[in-house]
Amino acid sequence: MAESAEAEQRGAPASEVLRVDGTGLGRVGARPGLGRYVASLWDYRSFILFDSRSRIAGATSTNALGRIWMILNPILDGGAYFLVFGLLLQTGRGIENFIAYLIVGVFLFRYTSQAITNGSRSISSNLSIVRAFQFPRATLPIATNLRELLLFLPTLAVMVVLILAIPPLEDITWRWLLLLPLLALQTLFNLGLSLLLARVVARWADVANLISFGTRIWLYLSAVFFSVERFEHIPPLVTAMHLNPMYCVLDIARQSLLYGTDADPLRWIVLIAWTVALLALGTLVFWDAEESYGEER
Repeated sequence: MAESAEAEQRGAPASEVLRVDGTGLGRVGARPGLGRYVASLWDYRSFILFDSRSRIAGATSTNALGRIWMILNPILDGGAYFLVFGLLLQTGRGIENFIAYLIVGVFLFRYTSQAITNGSRSISSNLSIVRAFQFPRATLPIATNLRELLLFLPTLAVMVVLILAIPPLEDITWRWLLLLPLLALQTLFNLGLSLLLARVVARWADVANLISFGTRIWLYLSAVFFSVERFEHIPPLVTAMHLNPMYCVLDIARQSLLYGTDADPLRWIVLIAWTVALLALGTLVFWDAEESYGEER
């Protein structure tokens, strides 16, 4: 009654209801349309770059050798593989310039392995940020892959130096420039697979342990330290390896850097097909679960 009397004193009917036009309002945290979602990622480019750089500085500051480990790790891996597969198992027989062949395989495969392993955990390892702030969750796998690319660039430079310094010395040709589009495709491939796996790991955390196991099997199926010609007597296996995107990456790089020849065009076609398919599927699958990231399980 007091409220009615007060309303009448202001000259307004007691029964009047204030109506607000809510047509332009949306639910907080609602998933936007796919096109709008992808376009919004550009608005967060500064965050993506800052996150990538800051995590690189944080990760390397705890070690005495700092960023030198980014270079030492693949070199030590390559040395171990050369000892086991090159000297003990003699898998390099018949491969011209096997040391450089092995270096290219180890360095480039390690880049993809690190990118998808860390990218798959980009949501599950950042739950506090996901739950505290509203932003496109895809920025996290993108930032992780950008970080891995920035980490890989000095390693890539060391790979090139080793190829030029270890006998037999290789000549620099125009085909070395193919390393740039190849690296771009490999990075986009890593991102597409990271988006797909990040959705899975965010839902089932145990899958993260299987990814490390899977990348080891993938390593042995990508001709990192042997030639695919060793299995010419098993045509289905050779065909499967030719359809392996990482084998395509390594073969293109080796033909361009070591042997001065053009890789089979099928390698580019297979790699591009995998990259486009994974980017499209990974983006769609990741976006579909946008509202579920950070929920309590």
